[in-house]
Formats: sequence, C-alpha cells, structure tokens
Amino acid sequence: MTGPGPRERNTLGDATSPYLRQHADNPVHWHQWGPEALEWARERNVPILLSIGYAACHWCHVMAHESFEDPETAAVMNESFVCIKVDREERPDLDAVYMNATVAMTGQGGWPMTCFLTPDGSPFYCGTYYPAQPRGGMPSFTQLLHAITDTWLTRRGDVDDAAASVVAELRRSAGALPLGGVPVDVPLLSGAVASVLRDEDRERGGFGGAPKFPPSMLLEGLLRSYERSGVEPTLRAVERTADAMARGGIYDQLGGGFARYAVDAEWVVPHFEKMLYDNALLLRFYGHLARRTGSELAYRVAEETVEFLLRDLRTAAGAFASALDADTDGEEGLTYSWTPGQLVEVLGAEDGAWAAEVFAVTDVGTFERGASVLQLPVDPSDGRRLAAVRARLLAARARRPQPGRDDKVVTAWNGLAVTALAEAGAAFGRWEWVRAAEECARVLLTTHLVDGRLRRASLAGAVGEPAGILEDYAALATGLLALHQVTAAAEWLDAATSLLDTAIERFADRDEAGSWFDTADDAETLVARPRDPLDGATPSGASAIAEALLTAAALVEADRSSKYAAAAEDSLARAAVVLQRAPRSAGHWLAVAEASVRGPIQIAVAEMAPSDLAEAARRLAPGGAVVIAGPPDSAPLLADRPRIDGAPTAYVCRGFVCARPVTGVDDLRERVDSD
Repeated sequence: MTGPGPRERNTLGDATSPYLRQHADNPVHWHQWGPEALEWARERNVPILLSIGYAACHWCHVMAHESFEDPETAAVMNESFVCIKVDREERPDLDAVYMNATVAMTGQGGWPMTCFLTPDGSPFYCGTYYPAQPRGGMPSFTQLLHAITDTWLTRRGDVDDAAASVVAELRRSAGALPLGGVPVDVPLLSGAVASVLRDEDRERGGFGGAPKFPPSMLLEGLLRSYERSGVEPTLRAVERTADAMARGGIYDQLGGGFARYAVDAEWVVPHFEKMLYDNALLLRFYGHLARRTGSELAYRVAEETVEFLLRDLRTAAGAFASALDADTDGEEGLTYSWTPGQLVEVLGAEDGAWAAEVFAVTDVGTFERGASVLQLPVDPSDGRRLAAVRARLLAARARRPQPGRDDKVVTAWNGLAVTALAEAGAAFGRWEWVRAAEECARVLLTTHLVDGRLRRASLAGAVGEPAGILEDYAALATGLLALHQVTAAAEWLDAATSLLDTAIERFADRDEAGSWFDTADDAETLVARPRDPLDGATPSGASAIAEALLTAAALVEADRSSKYAAAAEDSLARAAVVLQRAPRSAGHWLAVAEASVRGPIQIAVAEMAPSDLAEAARRLAPGGAVVIAGPPDSAPLLADRPRIDGAPTAYVCRGFVCARPVTGVDDLRERVDSD
C-alpha cells in the first residue's frame, strides 16, 4: 500500500449536490463517485471508504461534525483510504446497492451509511453511524478505521472472500419477483386491505408502533378500495390516520406541510426534516380525501401543503427543491418549537394563553427543554381568531433562524408534485395550482431531458451528470399525463408517451415480462443491477411505471394502448405476490391495482368551454380514474365523441365497455357510482 498521490484534495466543491458541497471544506480528501476515484484506489491498492447520506439527515450532520471535520480523523481516512461521498438522493442506484449490503451484514440500515469496498466497488464491511468515541458497545470511528486497515493489510484473502460472498448475495436477491399465479382481482385486494387493517393503531392512527411515518401511498390505496367496495370500516381507518396526522406535531400547524416522521406513536414529536416527496404524496391523498368526503380538515391540509410547497420549496425557475433540513444551526426543532412564554411574548397575555391551550403547549413541554411542538387537538370555535394567531406566530417564526434548504431539483419528486398539484387544482378549481404544475413540468422537460434521456437532478438550473432511473421516468410521465387530463393539451401526452417508450426500451427486463430494473441497460455497471419492487418512502419504480402505463393506455390511440396495457398488466401480475404477502410494503401497488380492477374508469367530457359537467367529473371520479375534458376530437380519448344537442356531454367507460353518454350531473353521478 502506498501513500496518498497527487489527487489528495477535496473535490466536492465542483458537485451539483448541496449535500456534497456541505462537505467541500472537510479536511477529508472526499471524491465523488466515478471511474477516476475507483482507479485511484486500484493504483494505491487501498480500500474505498464510501459515505452515503443526504442534506436533511440529522445524524449525517452529527457524524460530519464529530469525525469528518476533525483533522486527526481525516488524516487517518486520507492515509489509508480513497474516500468517496455520495448523495443518496442524487444516486439512488448506489444507495440501493450498498443499503442492501448494509442490511445483509447488519440486519438494519439507515443514514449516514458507511461502507468499505474493494477498489472494484465490492463491499466487504458496512455499517451506519459511528461515534467519535466508543459508546454503547460501538467502536469509535477511528478504531474502526484502524481495524479495517489492519485487516486489509494482513488478511486480504479474507477481505476478498467476504466481498465475493456479499456480491453474490446482492445479485441473487436482485432477481425478478416470481409470478405467483394469484390473479389481481377483488379477492386479492380485499385480502390485502384486511391484512393492512389488522395492523392499524385504532387509538392513535397509523399502522404499527413508533417511529411512525406518514403512510401516504397506503392511505391512497385504502381510499380507492373504499370507493370501489363501499366498506365503511376502511374509510374510518383512513380518516383516523388522516385526522391524527393533521392534528399532530408531525404537521406544521403554522406553515403547512409534513415532517418526515414522528418519533412517537402519537404523532406528536417529529423528526423535523420536511421532504418534497412526502408532501407531494400527502397532498395527493388529502386532496383526494377532501373531494371524496367533503372534509374541511382534509381540504385545509391540502391547501396549506400547497402553500408550503409554493412558499418554502419552490425554486426561482419554478421547480421544487428537495427538502428542508431537520436541524437549524445544528439543533433540532429550534425553528418550530414553542414555550408558553414565547407565545405570550409574540401574542400578548390573553392571546398567548389562548394559543397555548389551542396548540397544546404546556409548561412541561412535549419536546426538549420545556418546549412543545404545536398540535391542534380540536378546531377552536373562533376560526377567525385562530387564523389571526397563526399568521402572527408564523411571522414571528420567520424571524427565527431557519433550517437549511436542499435546493437540488430531483426529477421523480418533482413529478410527484406535478401530479398532486394538477389533480388537486383541477378538482377544486384552483387553477393557479395547475399553472404551478405546468411551470414545474416545463422546467423538467427543458433542463432534465438531455438528448431524449432524463437526468436525475439539477441545481440552480445546471443539470447534473447522474442519469435518471426508472422512478424518474415513471413519476414524470404520470405527472405529464395528469396535466394532459386537466388541460387536454397534446404536448403533455406526447412528452409522457416518449418517456414511457424510453422506459420500456431501457428498463424492462426482456427475460421476465412485467419486471423492471431501476437503472437503464446502458447505465454504469455496478456490482449488482438494482431492482426493488417494494414501495418505500416513495413508490417503487416498478409500481410507478405500472401507474403511468395503466393511465397512458386509456389516453392514447388503440394501436399504442394495447402495448401499454399489456405492460401494465404484466407488471401488476408480478406484484400479486407482494400484495398477498406484504401489503404494507405495497401501498402504491394497491392504489394502482384498485384502479386496474375498475377498468380504470374513463370519463371524457366533450365541451367547447369549461363546464359544470367537467367540474363534476373531476370531483366525482374515484382515485386512479382517467378524466379529460375538451372539444370533441381534441385528444384521443375525445375522438368521435360529440356533444349531444350542443351541450357538454360525458362518456363514461370501464375498460372496453362504455355506458350511454349523459349531459346532466345527476346522470353522471349515477354512471360513476354504478359499479
């Protein structure tokens, strides 16, 4: 092993990732992932130290402060390793491969992720956070570094054997889901719903125990199940969780938007990072719940979540940034928590005491050092007073130190935002939300689409090098299809189908119909080609592409429709085993499957100008339905569908079966509810 060579410098200042740039001043000689860094490890004959995290990650910041900013620790890292820093949000393919390795070795995963690799990228030892000093049975980070170095120098054969074993397991586990022979039908979906509901926390909302993550996709799937089945206990379960989250501390009672998760089972204390993807998915769900039930709380949450997106995450170009950090000046909750005295200081004695009661702020506190995270257990009778108090507190909070923002624009997450804004905006006649969705979509198509292929992310208008993965193509295609339905503009349908055609060509497993890889066939070769069909914090690439294909099949001409429909059907067939055995990990699959078993429902409204009939169609349509309104023959779904007697006319179809066209809202409601 030789000492450091001429590339002994930190190169992260050139990165397009804000997370990587946060480490540009570390004394560690960080490099970005790429062939040059791997080649340097080969030349030096040293292992790679791979650190994966993201900008809003609290413990990533802690480990950085304790170890990566420490010159003595950095000297050990630089002497014995080639150090590579990766933003998991910019390179989800790398994150997936090495997270699988970490879980396989330790039984658990998380960030920061710390992996040691051979120079060809094969992992031989993985973990997560390591403290600067030994504690809780964990070695210090420097102790680990010395142990890895000693093993590399004295037991290289063992290292190579371990790496080969891990890589073999990664490749084995990356196989396609089996075709279980279970049809995707009502009995399968009803069984999946029953299984999920057995895990419901009926007292506090949600599923399972602490920590609790917002189950946005699962709630969407359950709501669609209720719309099909009419089973009231399913709706009650959805409403219990929706209300608990909306009234808890996980929801920002002043500024709108949801935190990443609650550390407790009651949704009181959040982990304060606020992610674009969570809020886009929750906006879609709460907007859907509001139009289905008329819930004022659900509508208010949807409206305030849009306000949060537009105020706090929208970039100058019109797309959306990735996240707000969990920390403010290195302290969690500094921006968001309140004491009774602080409320009085801002509002005065009378309003301050009233606000403390309304927002459940006590002298003991629900968070740290006697402070509380605001909740709203019940709506006060004086709504006008609440609005005024909220506005004053939000203005005062804006004068506090603020959490950092990760300005990286991620294609997939922006696609989720486009879908949610377009659907909610159209359903509630908030056309400014639709315009925001259109503006975001144009940014993505002009900046992230390079020579017909998507890139993963951009920063300040400069697109990064990492290629888009399956979820990027799928989520953006779904968003563009939502815009086509809302506007009937051909440009969105054309762009969406172009992305789908590329996805089919580049990501589909040609040997296993209905199975998808998460990286393209011409992407960088990793030790294993990632393929994860389970839904996680966001829809899996496979379930997301199934939704896009199912929707597109109802919107395009017949010659292309059959190709998309077959691909969607094959994909759902692969997911049957997940819906049967692990439905809580298949929330988005459930939502897509519910749409599929209903046809999906298609509503085409032929009109010459915006009409009450089209407005009703968007309000009455169940989740996953395809709804489009516009002049006759202005879109494939409106082809050969004239107005009757010059009046706006709705055509309702399920799969290949269409009912008699109607011109009245009551008749339309009867058609939609008839199955």
